[in-house]
Amino acid sequence: MLNVTIDEIQRDPLKYLHQVEAGETLIIVRSDKPIAELRPIASSKQLRPFGLCAGEFIVPDDFDAPLPEDLLSAFEGK
Repeated sequence: MLNVTIDEIQRDPLKYLHQVEAGETLIIVRSDKPIAELRPIASSKQLRPFGLCAGEFIVPDDFDAPLPEDLLSAFEGK
């Protein structure tokens, strides 16, 4: 963690944003008192690996076949 003043950030904001992008956490201080913390956003969205469920189920050949008339009627409220 790096302590920086508001004045330092105002002089070169991109320098400090690049440090945050690189994973650094900044503590912003005023009169030697910490007032804020600037840190990178933790990525909460993880992509599922390709083929995660490979072999666990089989898609039937008629998967995309038209639905039977009675089922279509039920959806359409007839």
